[in-house]
Amino acid sequence: MNHNTQPEIITEGDPSSGKRYLLPFILVVSLFFLWGMAHNLDSILIPHLKKACNLSNSQSTLIDTSVFFAYFLMAIPAGMILKRWGYKATMISGLLAFAFGAFLFVPAANNLSYITFLIALFIIGCGLTMLETSANPYAAVLGNPSKATSRLNLAASFNGLAAMVAPLIGGLFILSGKSHTKEELAAMTEASRNSYFLEEAASVKTPYITLGIILLVIAIIFYFIHLPEIKTKSVDGEAKGSFFGALRHKHLRWAVIAQFFYVGAQVCVTSFFIRMAQQGGGFDEKTAASYLAIYGLLFTVGRFAGTALLQFIASNKLLAIYAVISVLLSIVAITGSGVVIVYALGGLGFFMSIMFPTIFALGIDGIGEDTKPGSSWLIMSIVGGAILPFGMGSLIDMYGDNIQIGYSIPLVCYLIILYFGLRGYKIAHKTI
Repeated sequence: MNHNTQPEIITEGDPSSGKRYLLPFILVVSLFFLWGMAHNLDSILIPHLKKACNLSNSQSTLIDTSVFFAYFLMAIPAGMILKRWGYKATMISGLLAFAFGAFLFVPAANNLSYITFLIALFIIGCGLTMLETSANPYAAVLGNPSKATSRLNLAASFNGLAAMVAPLIGGLFILSGKSHTKEELAAMTEASRNSYFLEEAASVKTPYITLGIILLVIAIIFYFIHLPEIKTKSVDGEAKGSFFGALRHKHLRWAVIAQFFYVGAQVCVTSFFIRMAQQGGGFDEKTAASYLAIYGLLFTVGRFAGTALLQFIASNKLLAIYAVISVLLSIVAITGSGVVIVYALGGLGFFMSIMFPTIFALGIDGIGEDTKPGSSWLIMSIVGGAILPFGMGSLIDMYGDNIQIGYSIPLVCYLIILYFGLRGYKIAHKTI
């Protein structure tokens, strides 16, 4: 296949006019923010439901597993929906599924049913898959092709903004600040213990009902607003890329691997951030949540700073530099003590910020008619967020609830990302 084959954008009206893309781009950016809220509220839910449902570390990471396993299962169906019904219908479907999952938090909390919480989160994950499968490429192709990477990074910056807002909301409305040791729980009467668990679980209802209503409103707005339906084809004719055929591109294969480990690393860091700040940093639950919001702020700043730096530094080089720094910060988190551990995790937020969109853009670079199936593979690789946190939770349980040792998992992930930034990203002259 000729690597010089590039997607061509076909839209209604004058494609040279940027103004007609402004409102659609703003609406798509809102989706990046909303799925960022969903993912970053999970970082609050993991320690919270660990208390409310009396779970082990590995059991609590099933929250991540439920959401990210949905990405793996739904990536291909979402791609089929996108191909058949287009961007707008796929986005609306994703919003509706997302809202339905959010509303399921009410019966889950009322019945103190962890299984129902997991089902709700799986449905949310299905909705998020449809949103990401449609919104990522839509943001990339909605305008001048030469600005696709910058546009995707800009949209992703609002995903990062949610990483700051969600912990603040979660810390204020979900976390109670109350916690009991196993001995204290055992000393309670059964009625008092159940009352405590139900009270903890009930705090998730209002935030998720509110989120569900907002999602329905946005779905209605999408229904009534005209979005240009953008179609792509290669310069040689209609796109003929195949799902498995796309993997003949070596750099795409490495991008899928790198994305698997990146998402796994990010979810590992955020999922255990609050417990790490409590155990290693000596913070209480509410203070830990506020530091998670600062982590989100650094993640957001990193996205905007990274978008600016990409104008001067090749994306693979910046990715490699950030991966090296992330390795060093992971070592500090594992071996350090006190508040320096929390500072190291905050630094990880900044230096992980550009990794997802940069790996995504490098992975689909130059693959022409295989861009759509290649994008599906990159979305499927998000399953790393389902698998690696469970491994981290199991490792922590194995070492007697030692949260710090668990951060060796993200460290290995950054080494793999470093390899991708140095060598794996390169487009081979011949595909196999």
